[in-house]
Amino acid sequence: MAAVGTLGRRIARSGVLPLCHRPAWGTAARQPPGPRLPPGLPRAPSRAFSNNKILVELDESSGVATMKFKSPPVNSLSLDFITEFCISLEKLENDRTCRGVIFTSAVPKIFSSGLDITEMCGKSTEHYAEFWRAVQEMWLRLYGSNMVTVAAVNGSSPAGGCLIALTCDYRIMVDNPKFSIGLNEAQLGIVAPFWFKDTFVNVVGHRVAERSLQLGSLHPAAEAHKFGLVDELVPEEKLQEKAAAVMAQWLALPDHARQLTKSMMRKTVLDRLVAHREEDIQNFISFISKESIQKSLRMYMEMLKKKKS
Repeated sequence: MAAVGTLGRRIARSGVLPLCHRPAWGTAARQPPGPRLPPGLPRAPSRAFSNNKILVELDESSGVATMKFKSPPVNSLSLDFITEFCISLEKLENDRTCRGVIFTSAVPKIFSSGLDITEMCGKSTEHYAEFWRAVQEMWLRLYGSNMVTVAAVNGSSPAGGCLIALTCDYRIMVDNPKFSIGLNEAQLGIVAPFWFKDTFVNVVGHRVAERSLQLGSLHPAAEAHKFGLVDELVPEEKLQEKAAAVMAQWLALPDHARQLTKSMMRKTVLDRLVAHREEDIQNFISFISKESIQKSLRMYMEMLKKKKS
């Protein structure tokens, strides 16, 4: 049996349920917020909890949480970041007052730079297995969430950052030609796994996904909007307002109907990874351990160091 690892231990300490023990889709619809209070009466308070890399604020009156990534300089998806992400998301799943989550960044000009390259370079096979299992867990929890999920993309979002956005129900991006988004793994000599690909295809269609994945393309905001990678573009000062308006539109529907529809649309893709999870981990270890891949990653990290200097 595989070792539990950092993610499993920290989730156990947090008191949240492992993915395999969560309620089935639609069996426990989330509770809508209570009736609106008359003007002048105090509203239900907002609650916040913060880890080292993620800040979560829950507005109990609306049932909407905002999860802000705060891991400068670029919100890279390290093992620690992913672990905090999974624990924070599961806490919200277990809070019956929370019906939706808006994901955004507290770091200027970047949503998330994607998977932390240092987690995949020069480490042991045990570490690679633990890291990839955590990446899988993050995707499974977010893609399979009962809550409404909105990505408020306020900066560039390559690779794993793009995956987080793709996994949400709706994507709004700041209308800035300097910001780009895409699954650009091919540029690093890495092949996006099948569940990255499946998520991408479900959003933009097979032909656009095939071309973009082969070229490792990063799409400027306007181009990403043109072929449906993001649903809307807004000025930066309007992003949070628009995200709240979209969330309210989605939450106006009965939860059980929306949840069951979401499950119907996503179940095949989710089940495919669950059925092949260990095989996918072994494929990742085998691929990332190749000297040619390690060399590519080392060269990429050296390039980043030169850019910083």
